[in-house]
Amino acid sequence: MTNLKEYLNYLKLSIKHIISFALLFLLMQNFNYAQQTQTDESDNPKNDSLFVMTKSPMGAVLRSAILPGWGQIYNESYIKAPIVWGIFGGLAAAWIFNNNKYKENRDLFIQTGIEQFRTLRSFYRDQRDLVSIYVGLTYLLNLIDAYVDAQLFDFSIEENRVTNQTQLSIRIKLN
Repeated sequence: MTNLKEYLNYLKLSIKHIISFALLFLLMQNFNYAQQTQTDESDNPKNDSLFVMTKSPMGAVLRSAILPGWGQIYNESYIKAPIVWGIFGGLAAAWIFNNNKYKENRDLFIQTGIEQFRTLRSFYRDQRDLVSIYVGLTYLLNLIDAYVDAQLFDFSIEENRVTNQTQLSIRIKLN
């Protein structure tokens, strides 16, 4: 009976982890839409000039490495920063909860020697370690998002006024 309860608790926690990561991926999508410029750049002869990126991708990564979410603020993706902070806060709370339960069941097993406490101790240790992996993955995704968002900051989609077709403008920085 206790194994069934533990298994159901494990399934419940696993589903929560899967849902939280699905939400993480959905919320980390870029909700910024390209802005259309008021001037017609296709008629401008200075279009072939040297391109200078507005945002530094490595600057965004370093900012996010120091403080997760700072790179998103630097890239002007203001909605992403509180999402990153919320995810890290939720993962920290889950880690603390599982660590406290692990210590509680470890101490109870040492005092009583009941096998159920050893099983629960192992369960909460595994959950705590799983949350640690999620924290690492979230940190890595935070860095990747800051880098990609900075790279695509100058990406624009404009309509060519002569042909009335959508024109994709990609600028590449060559070192």
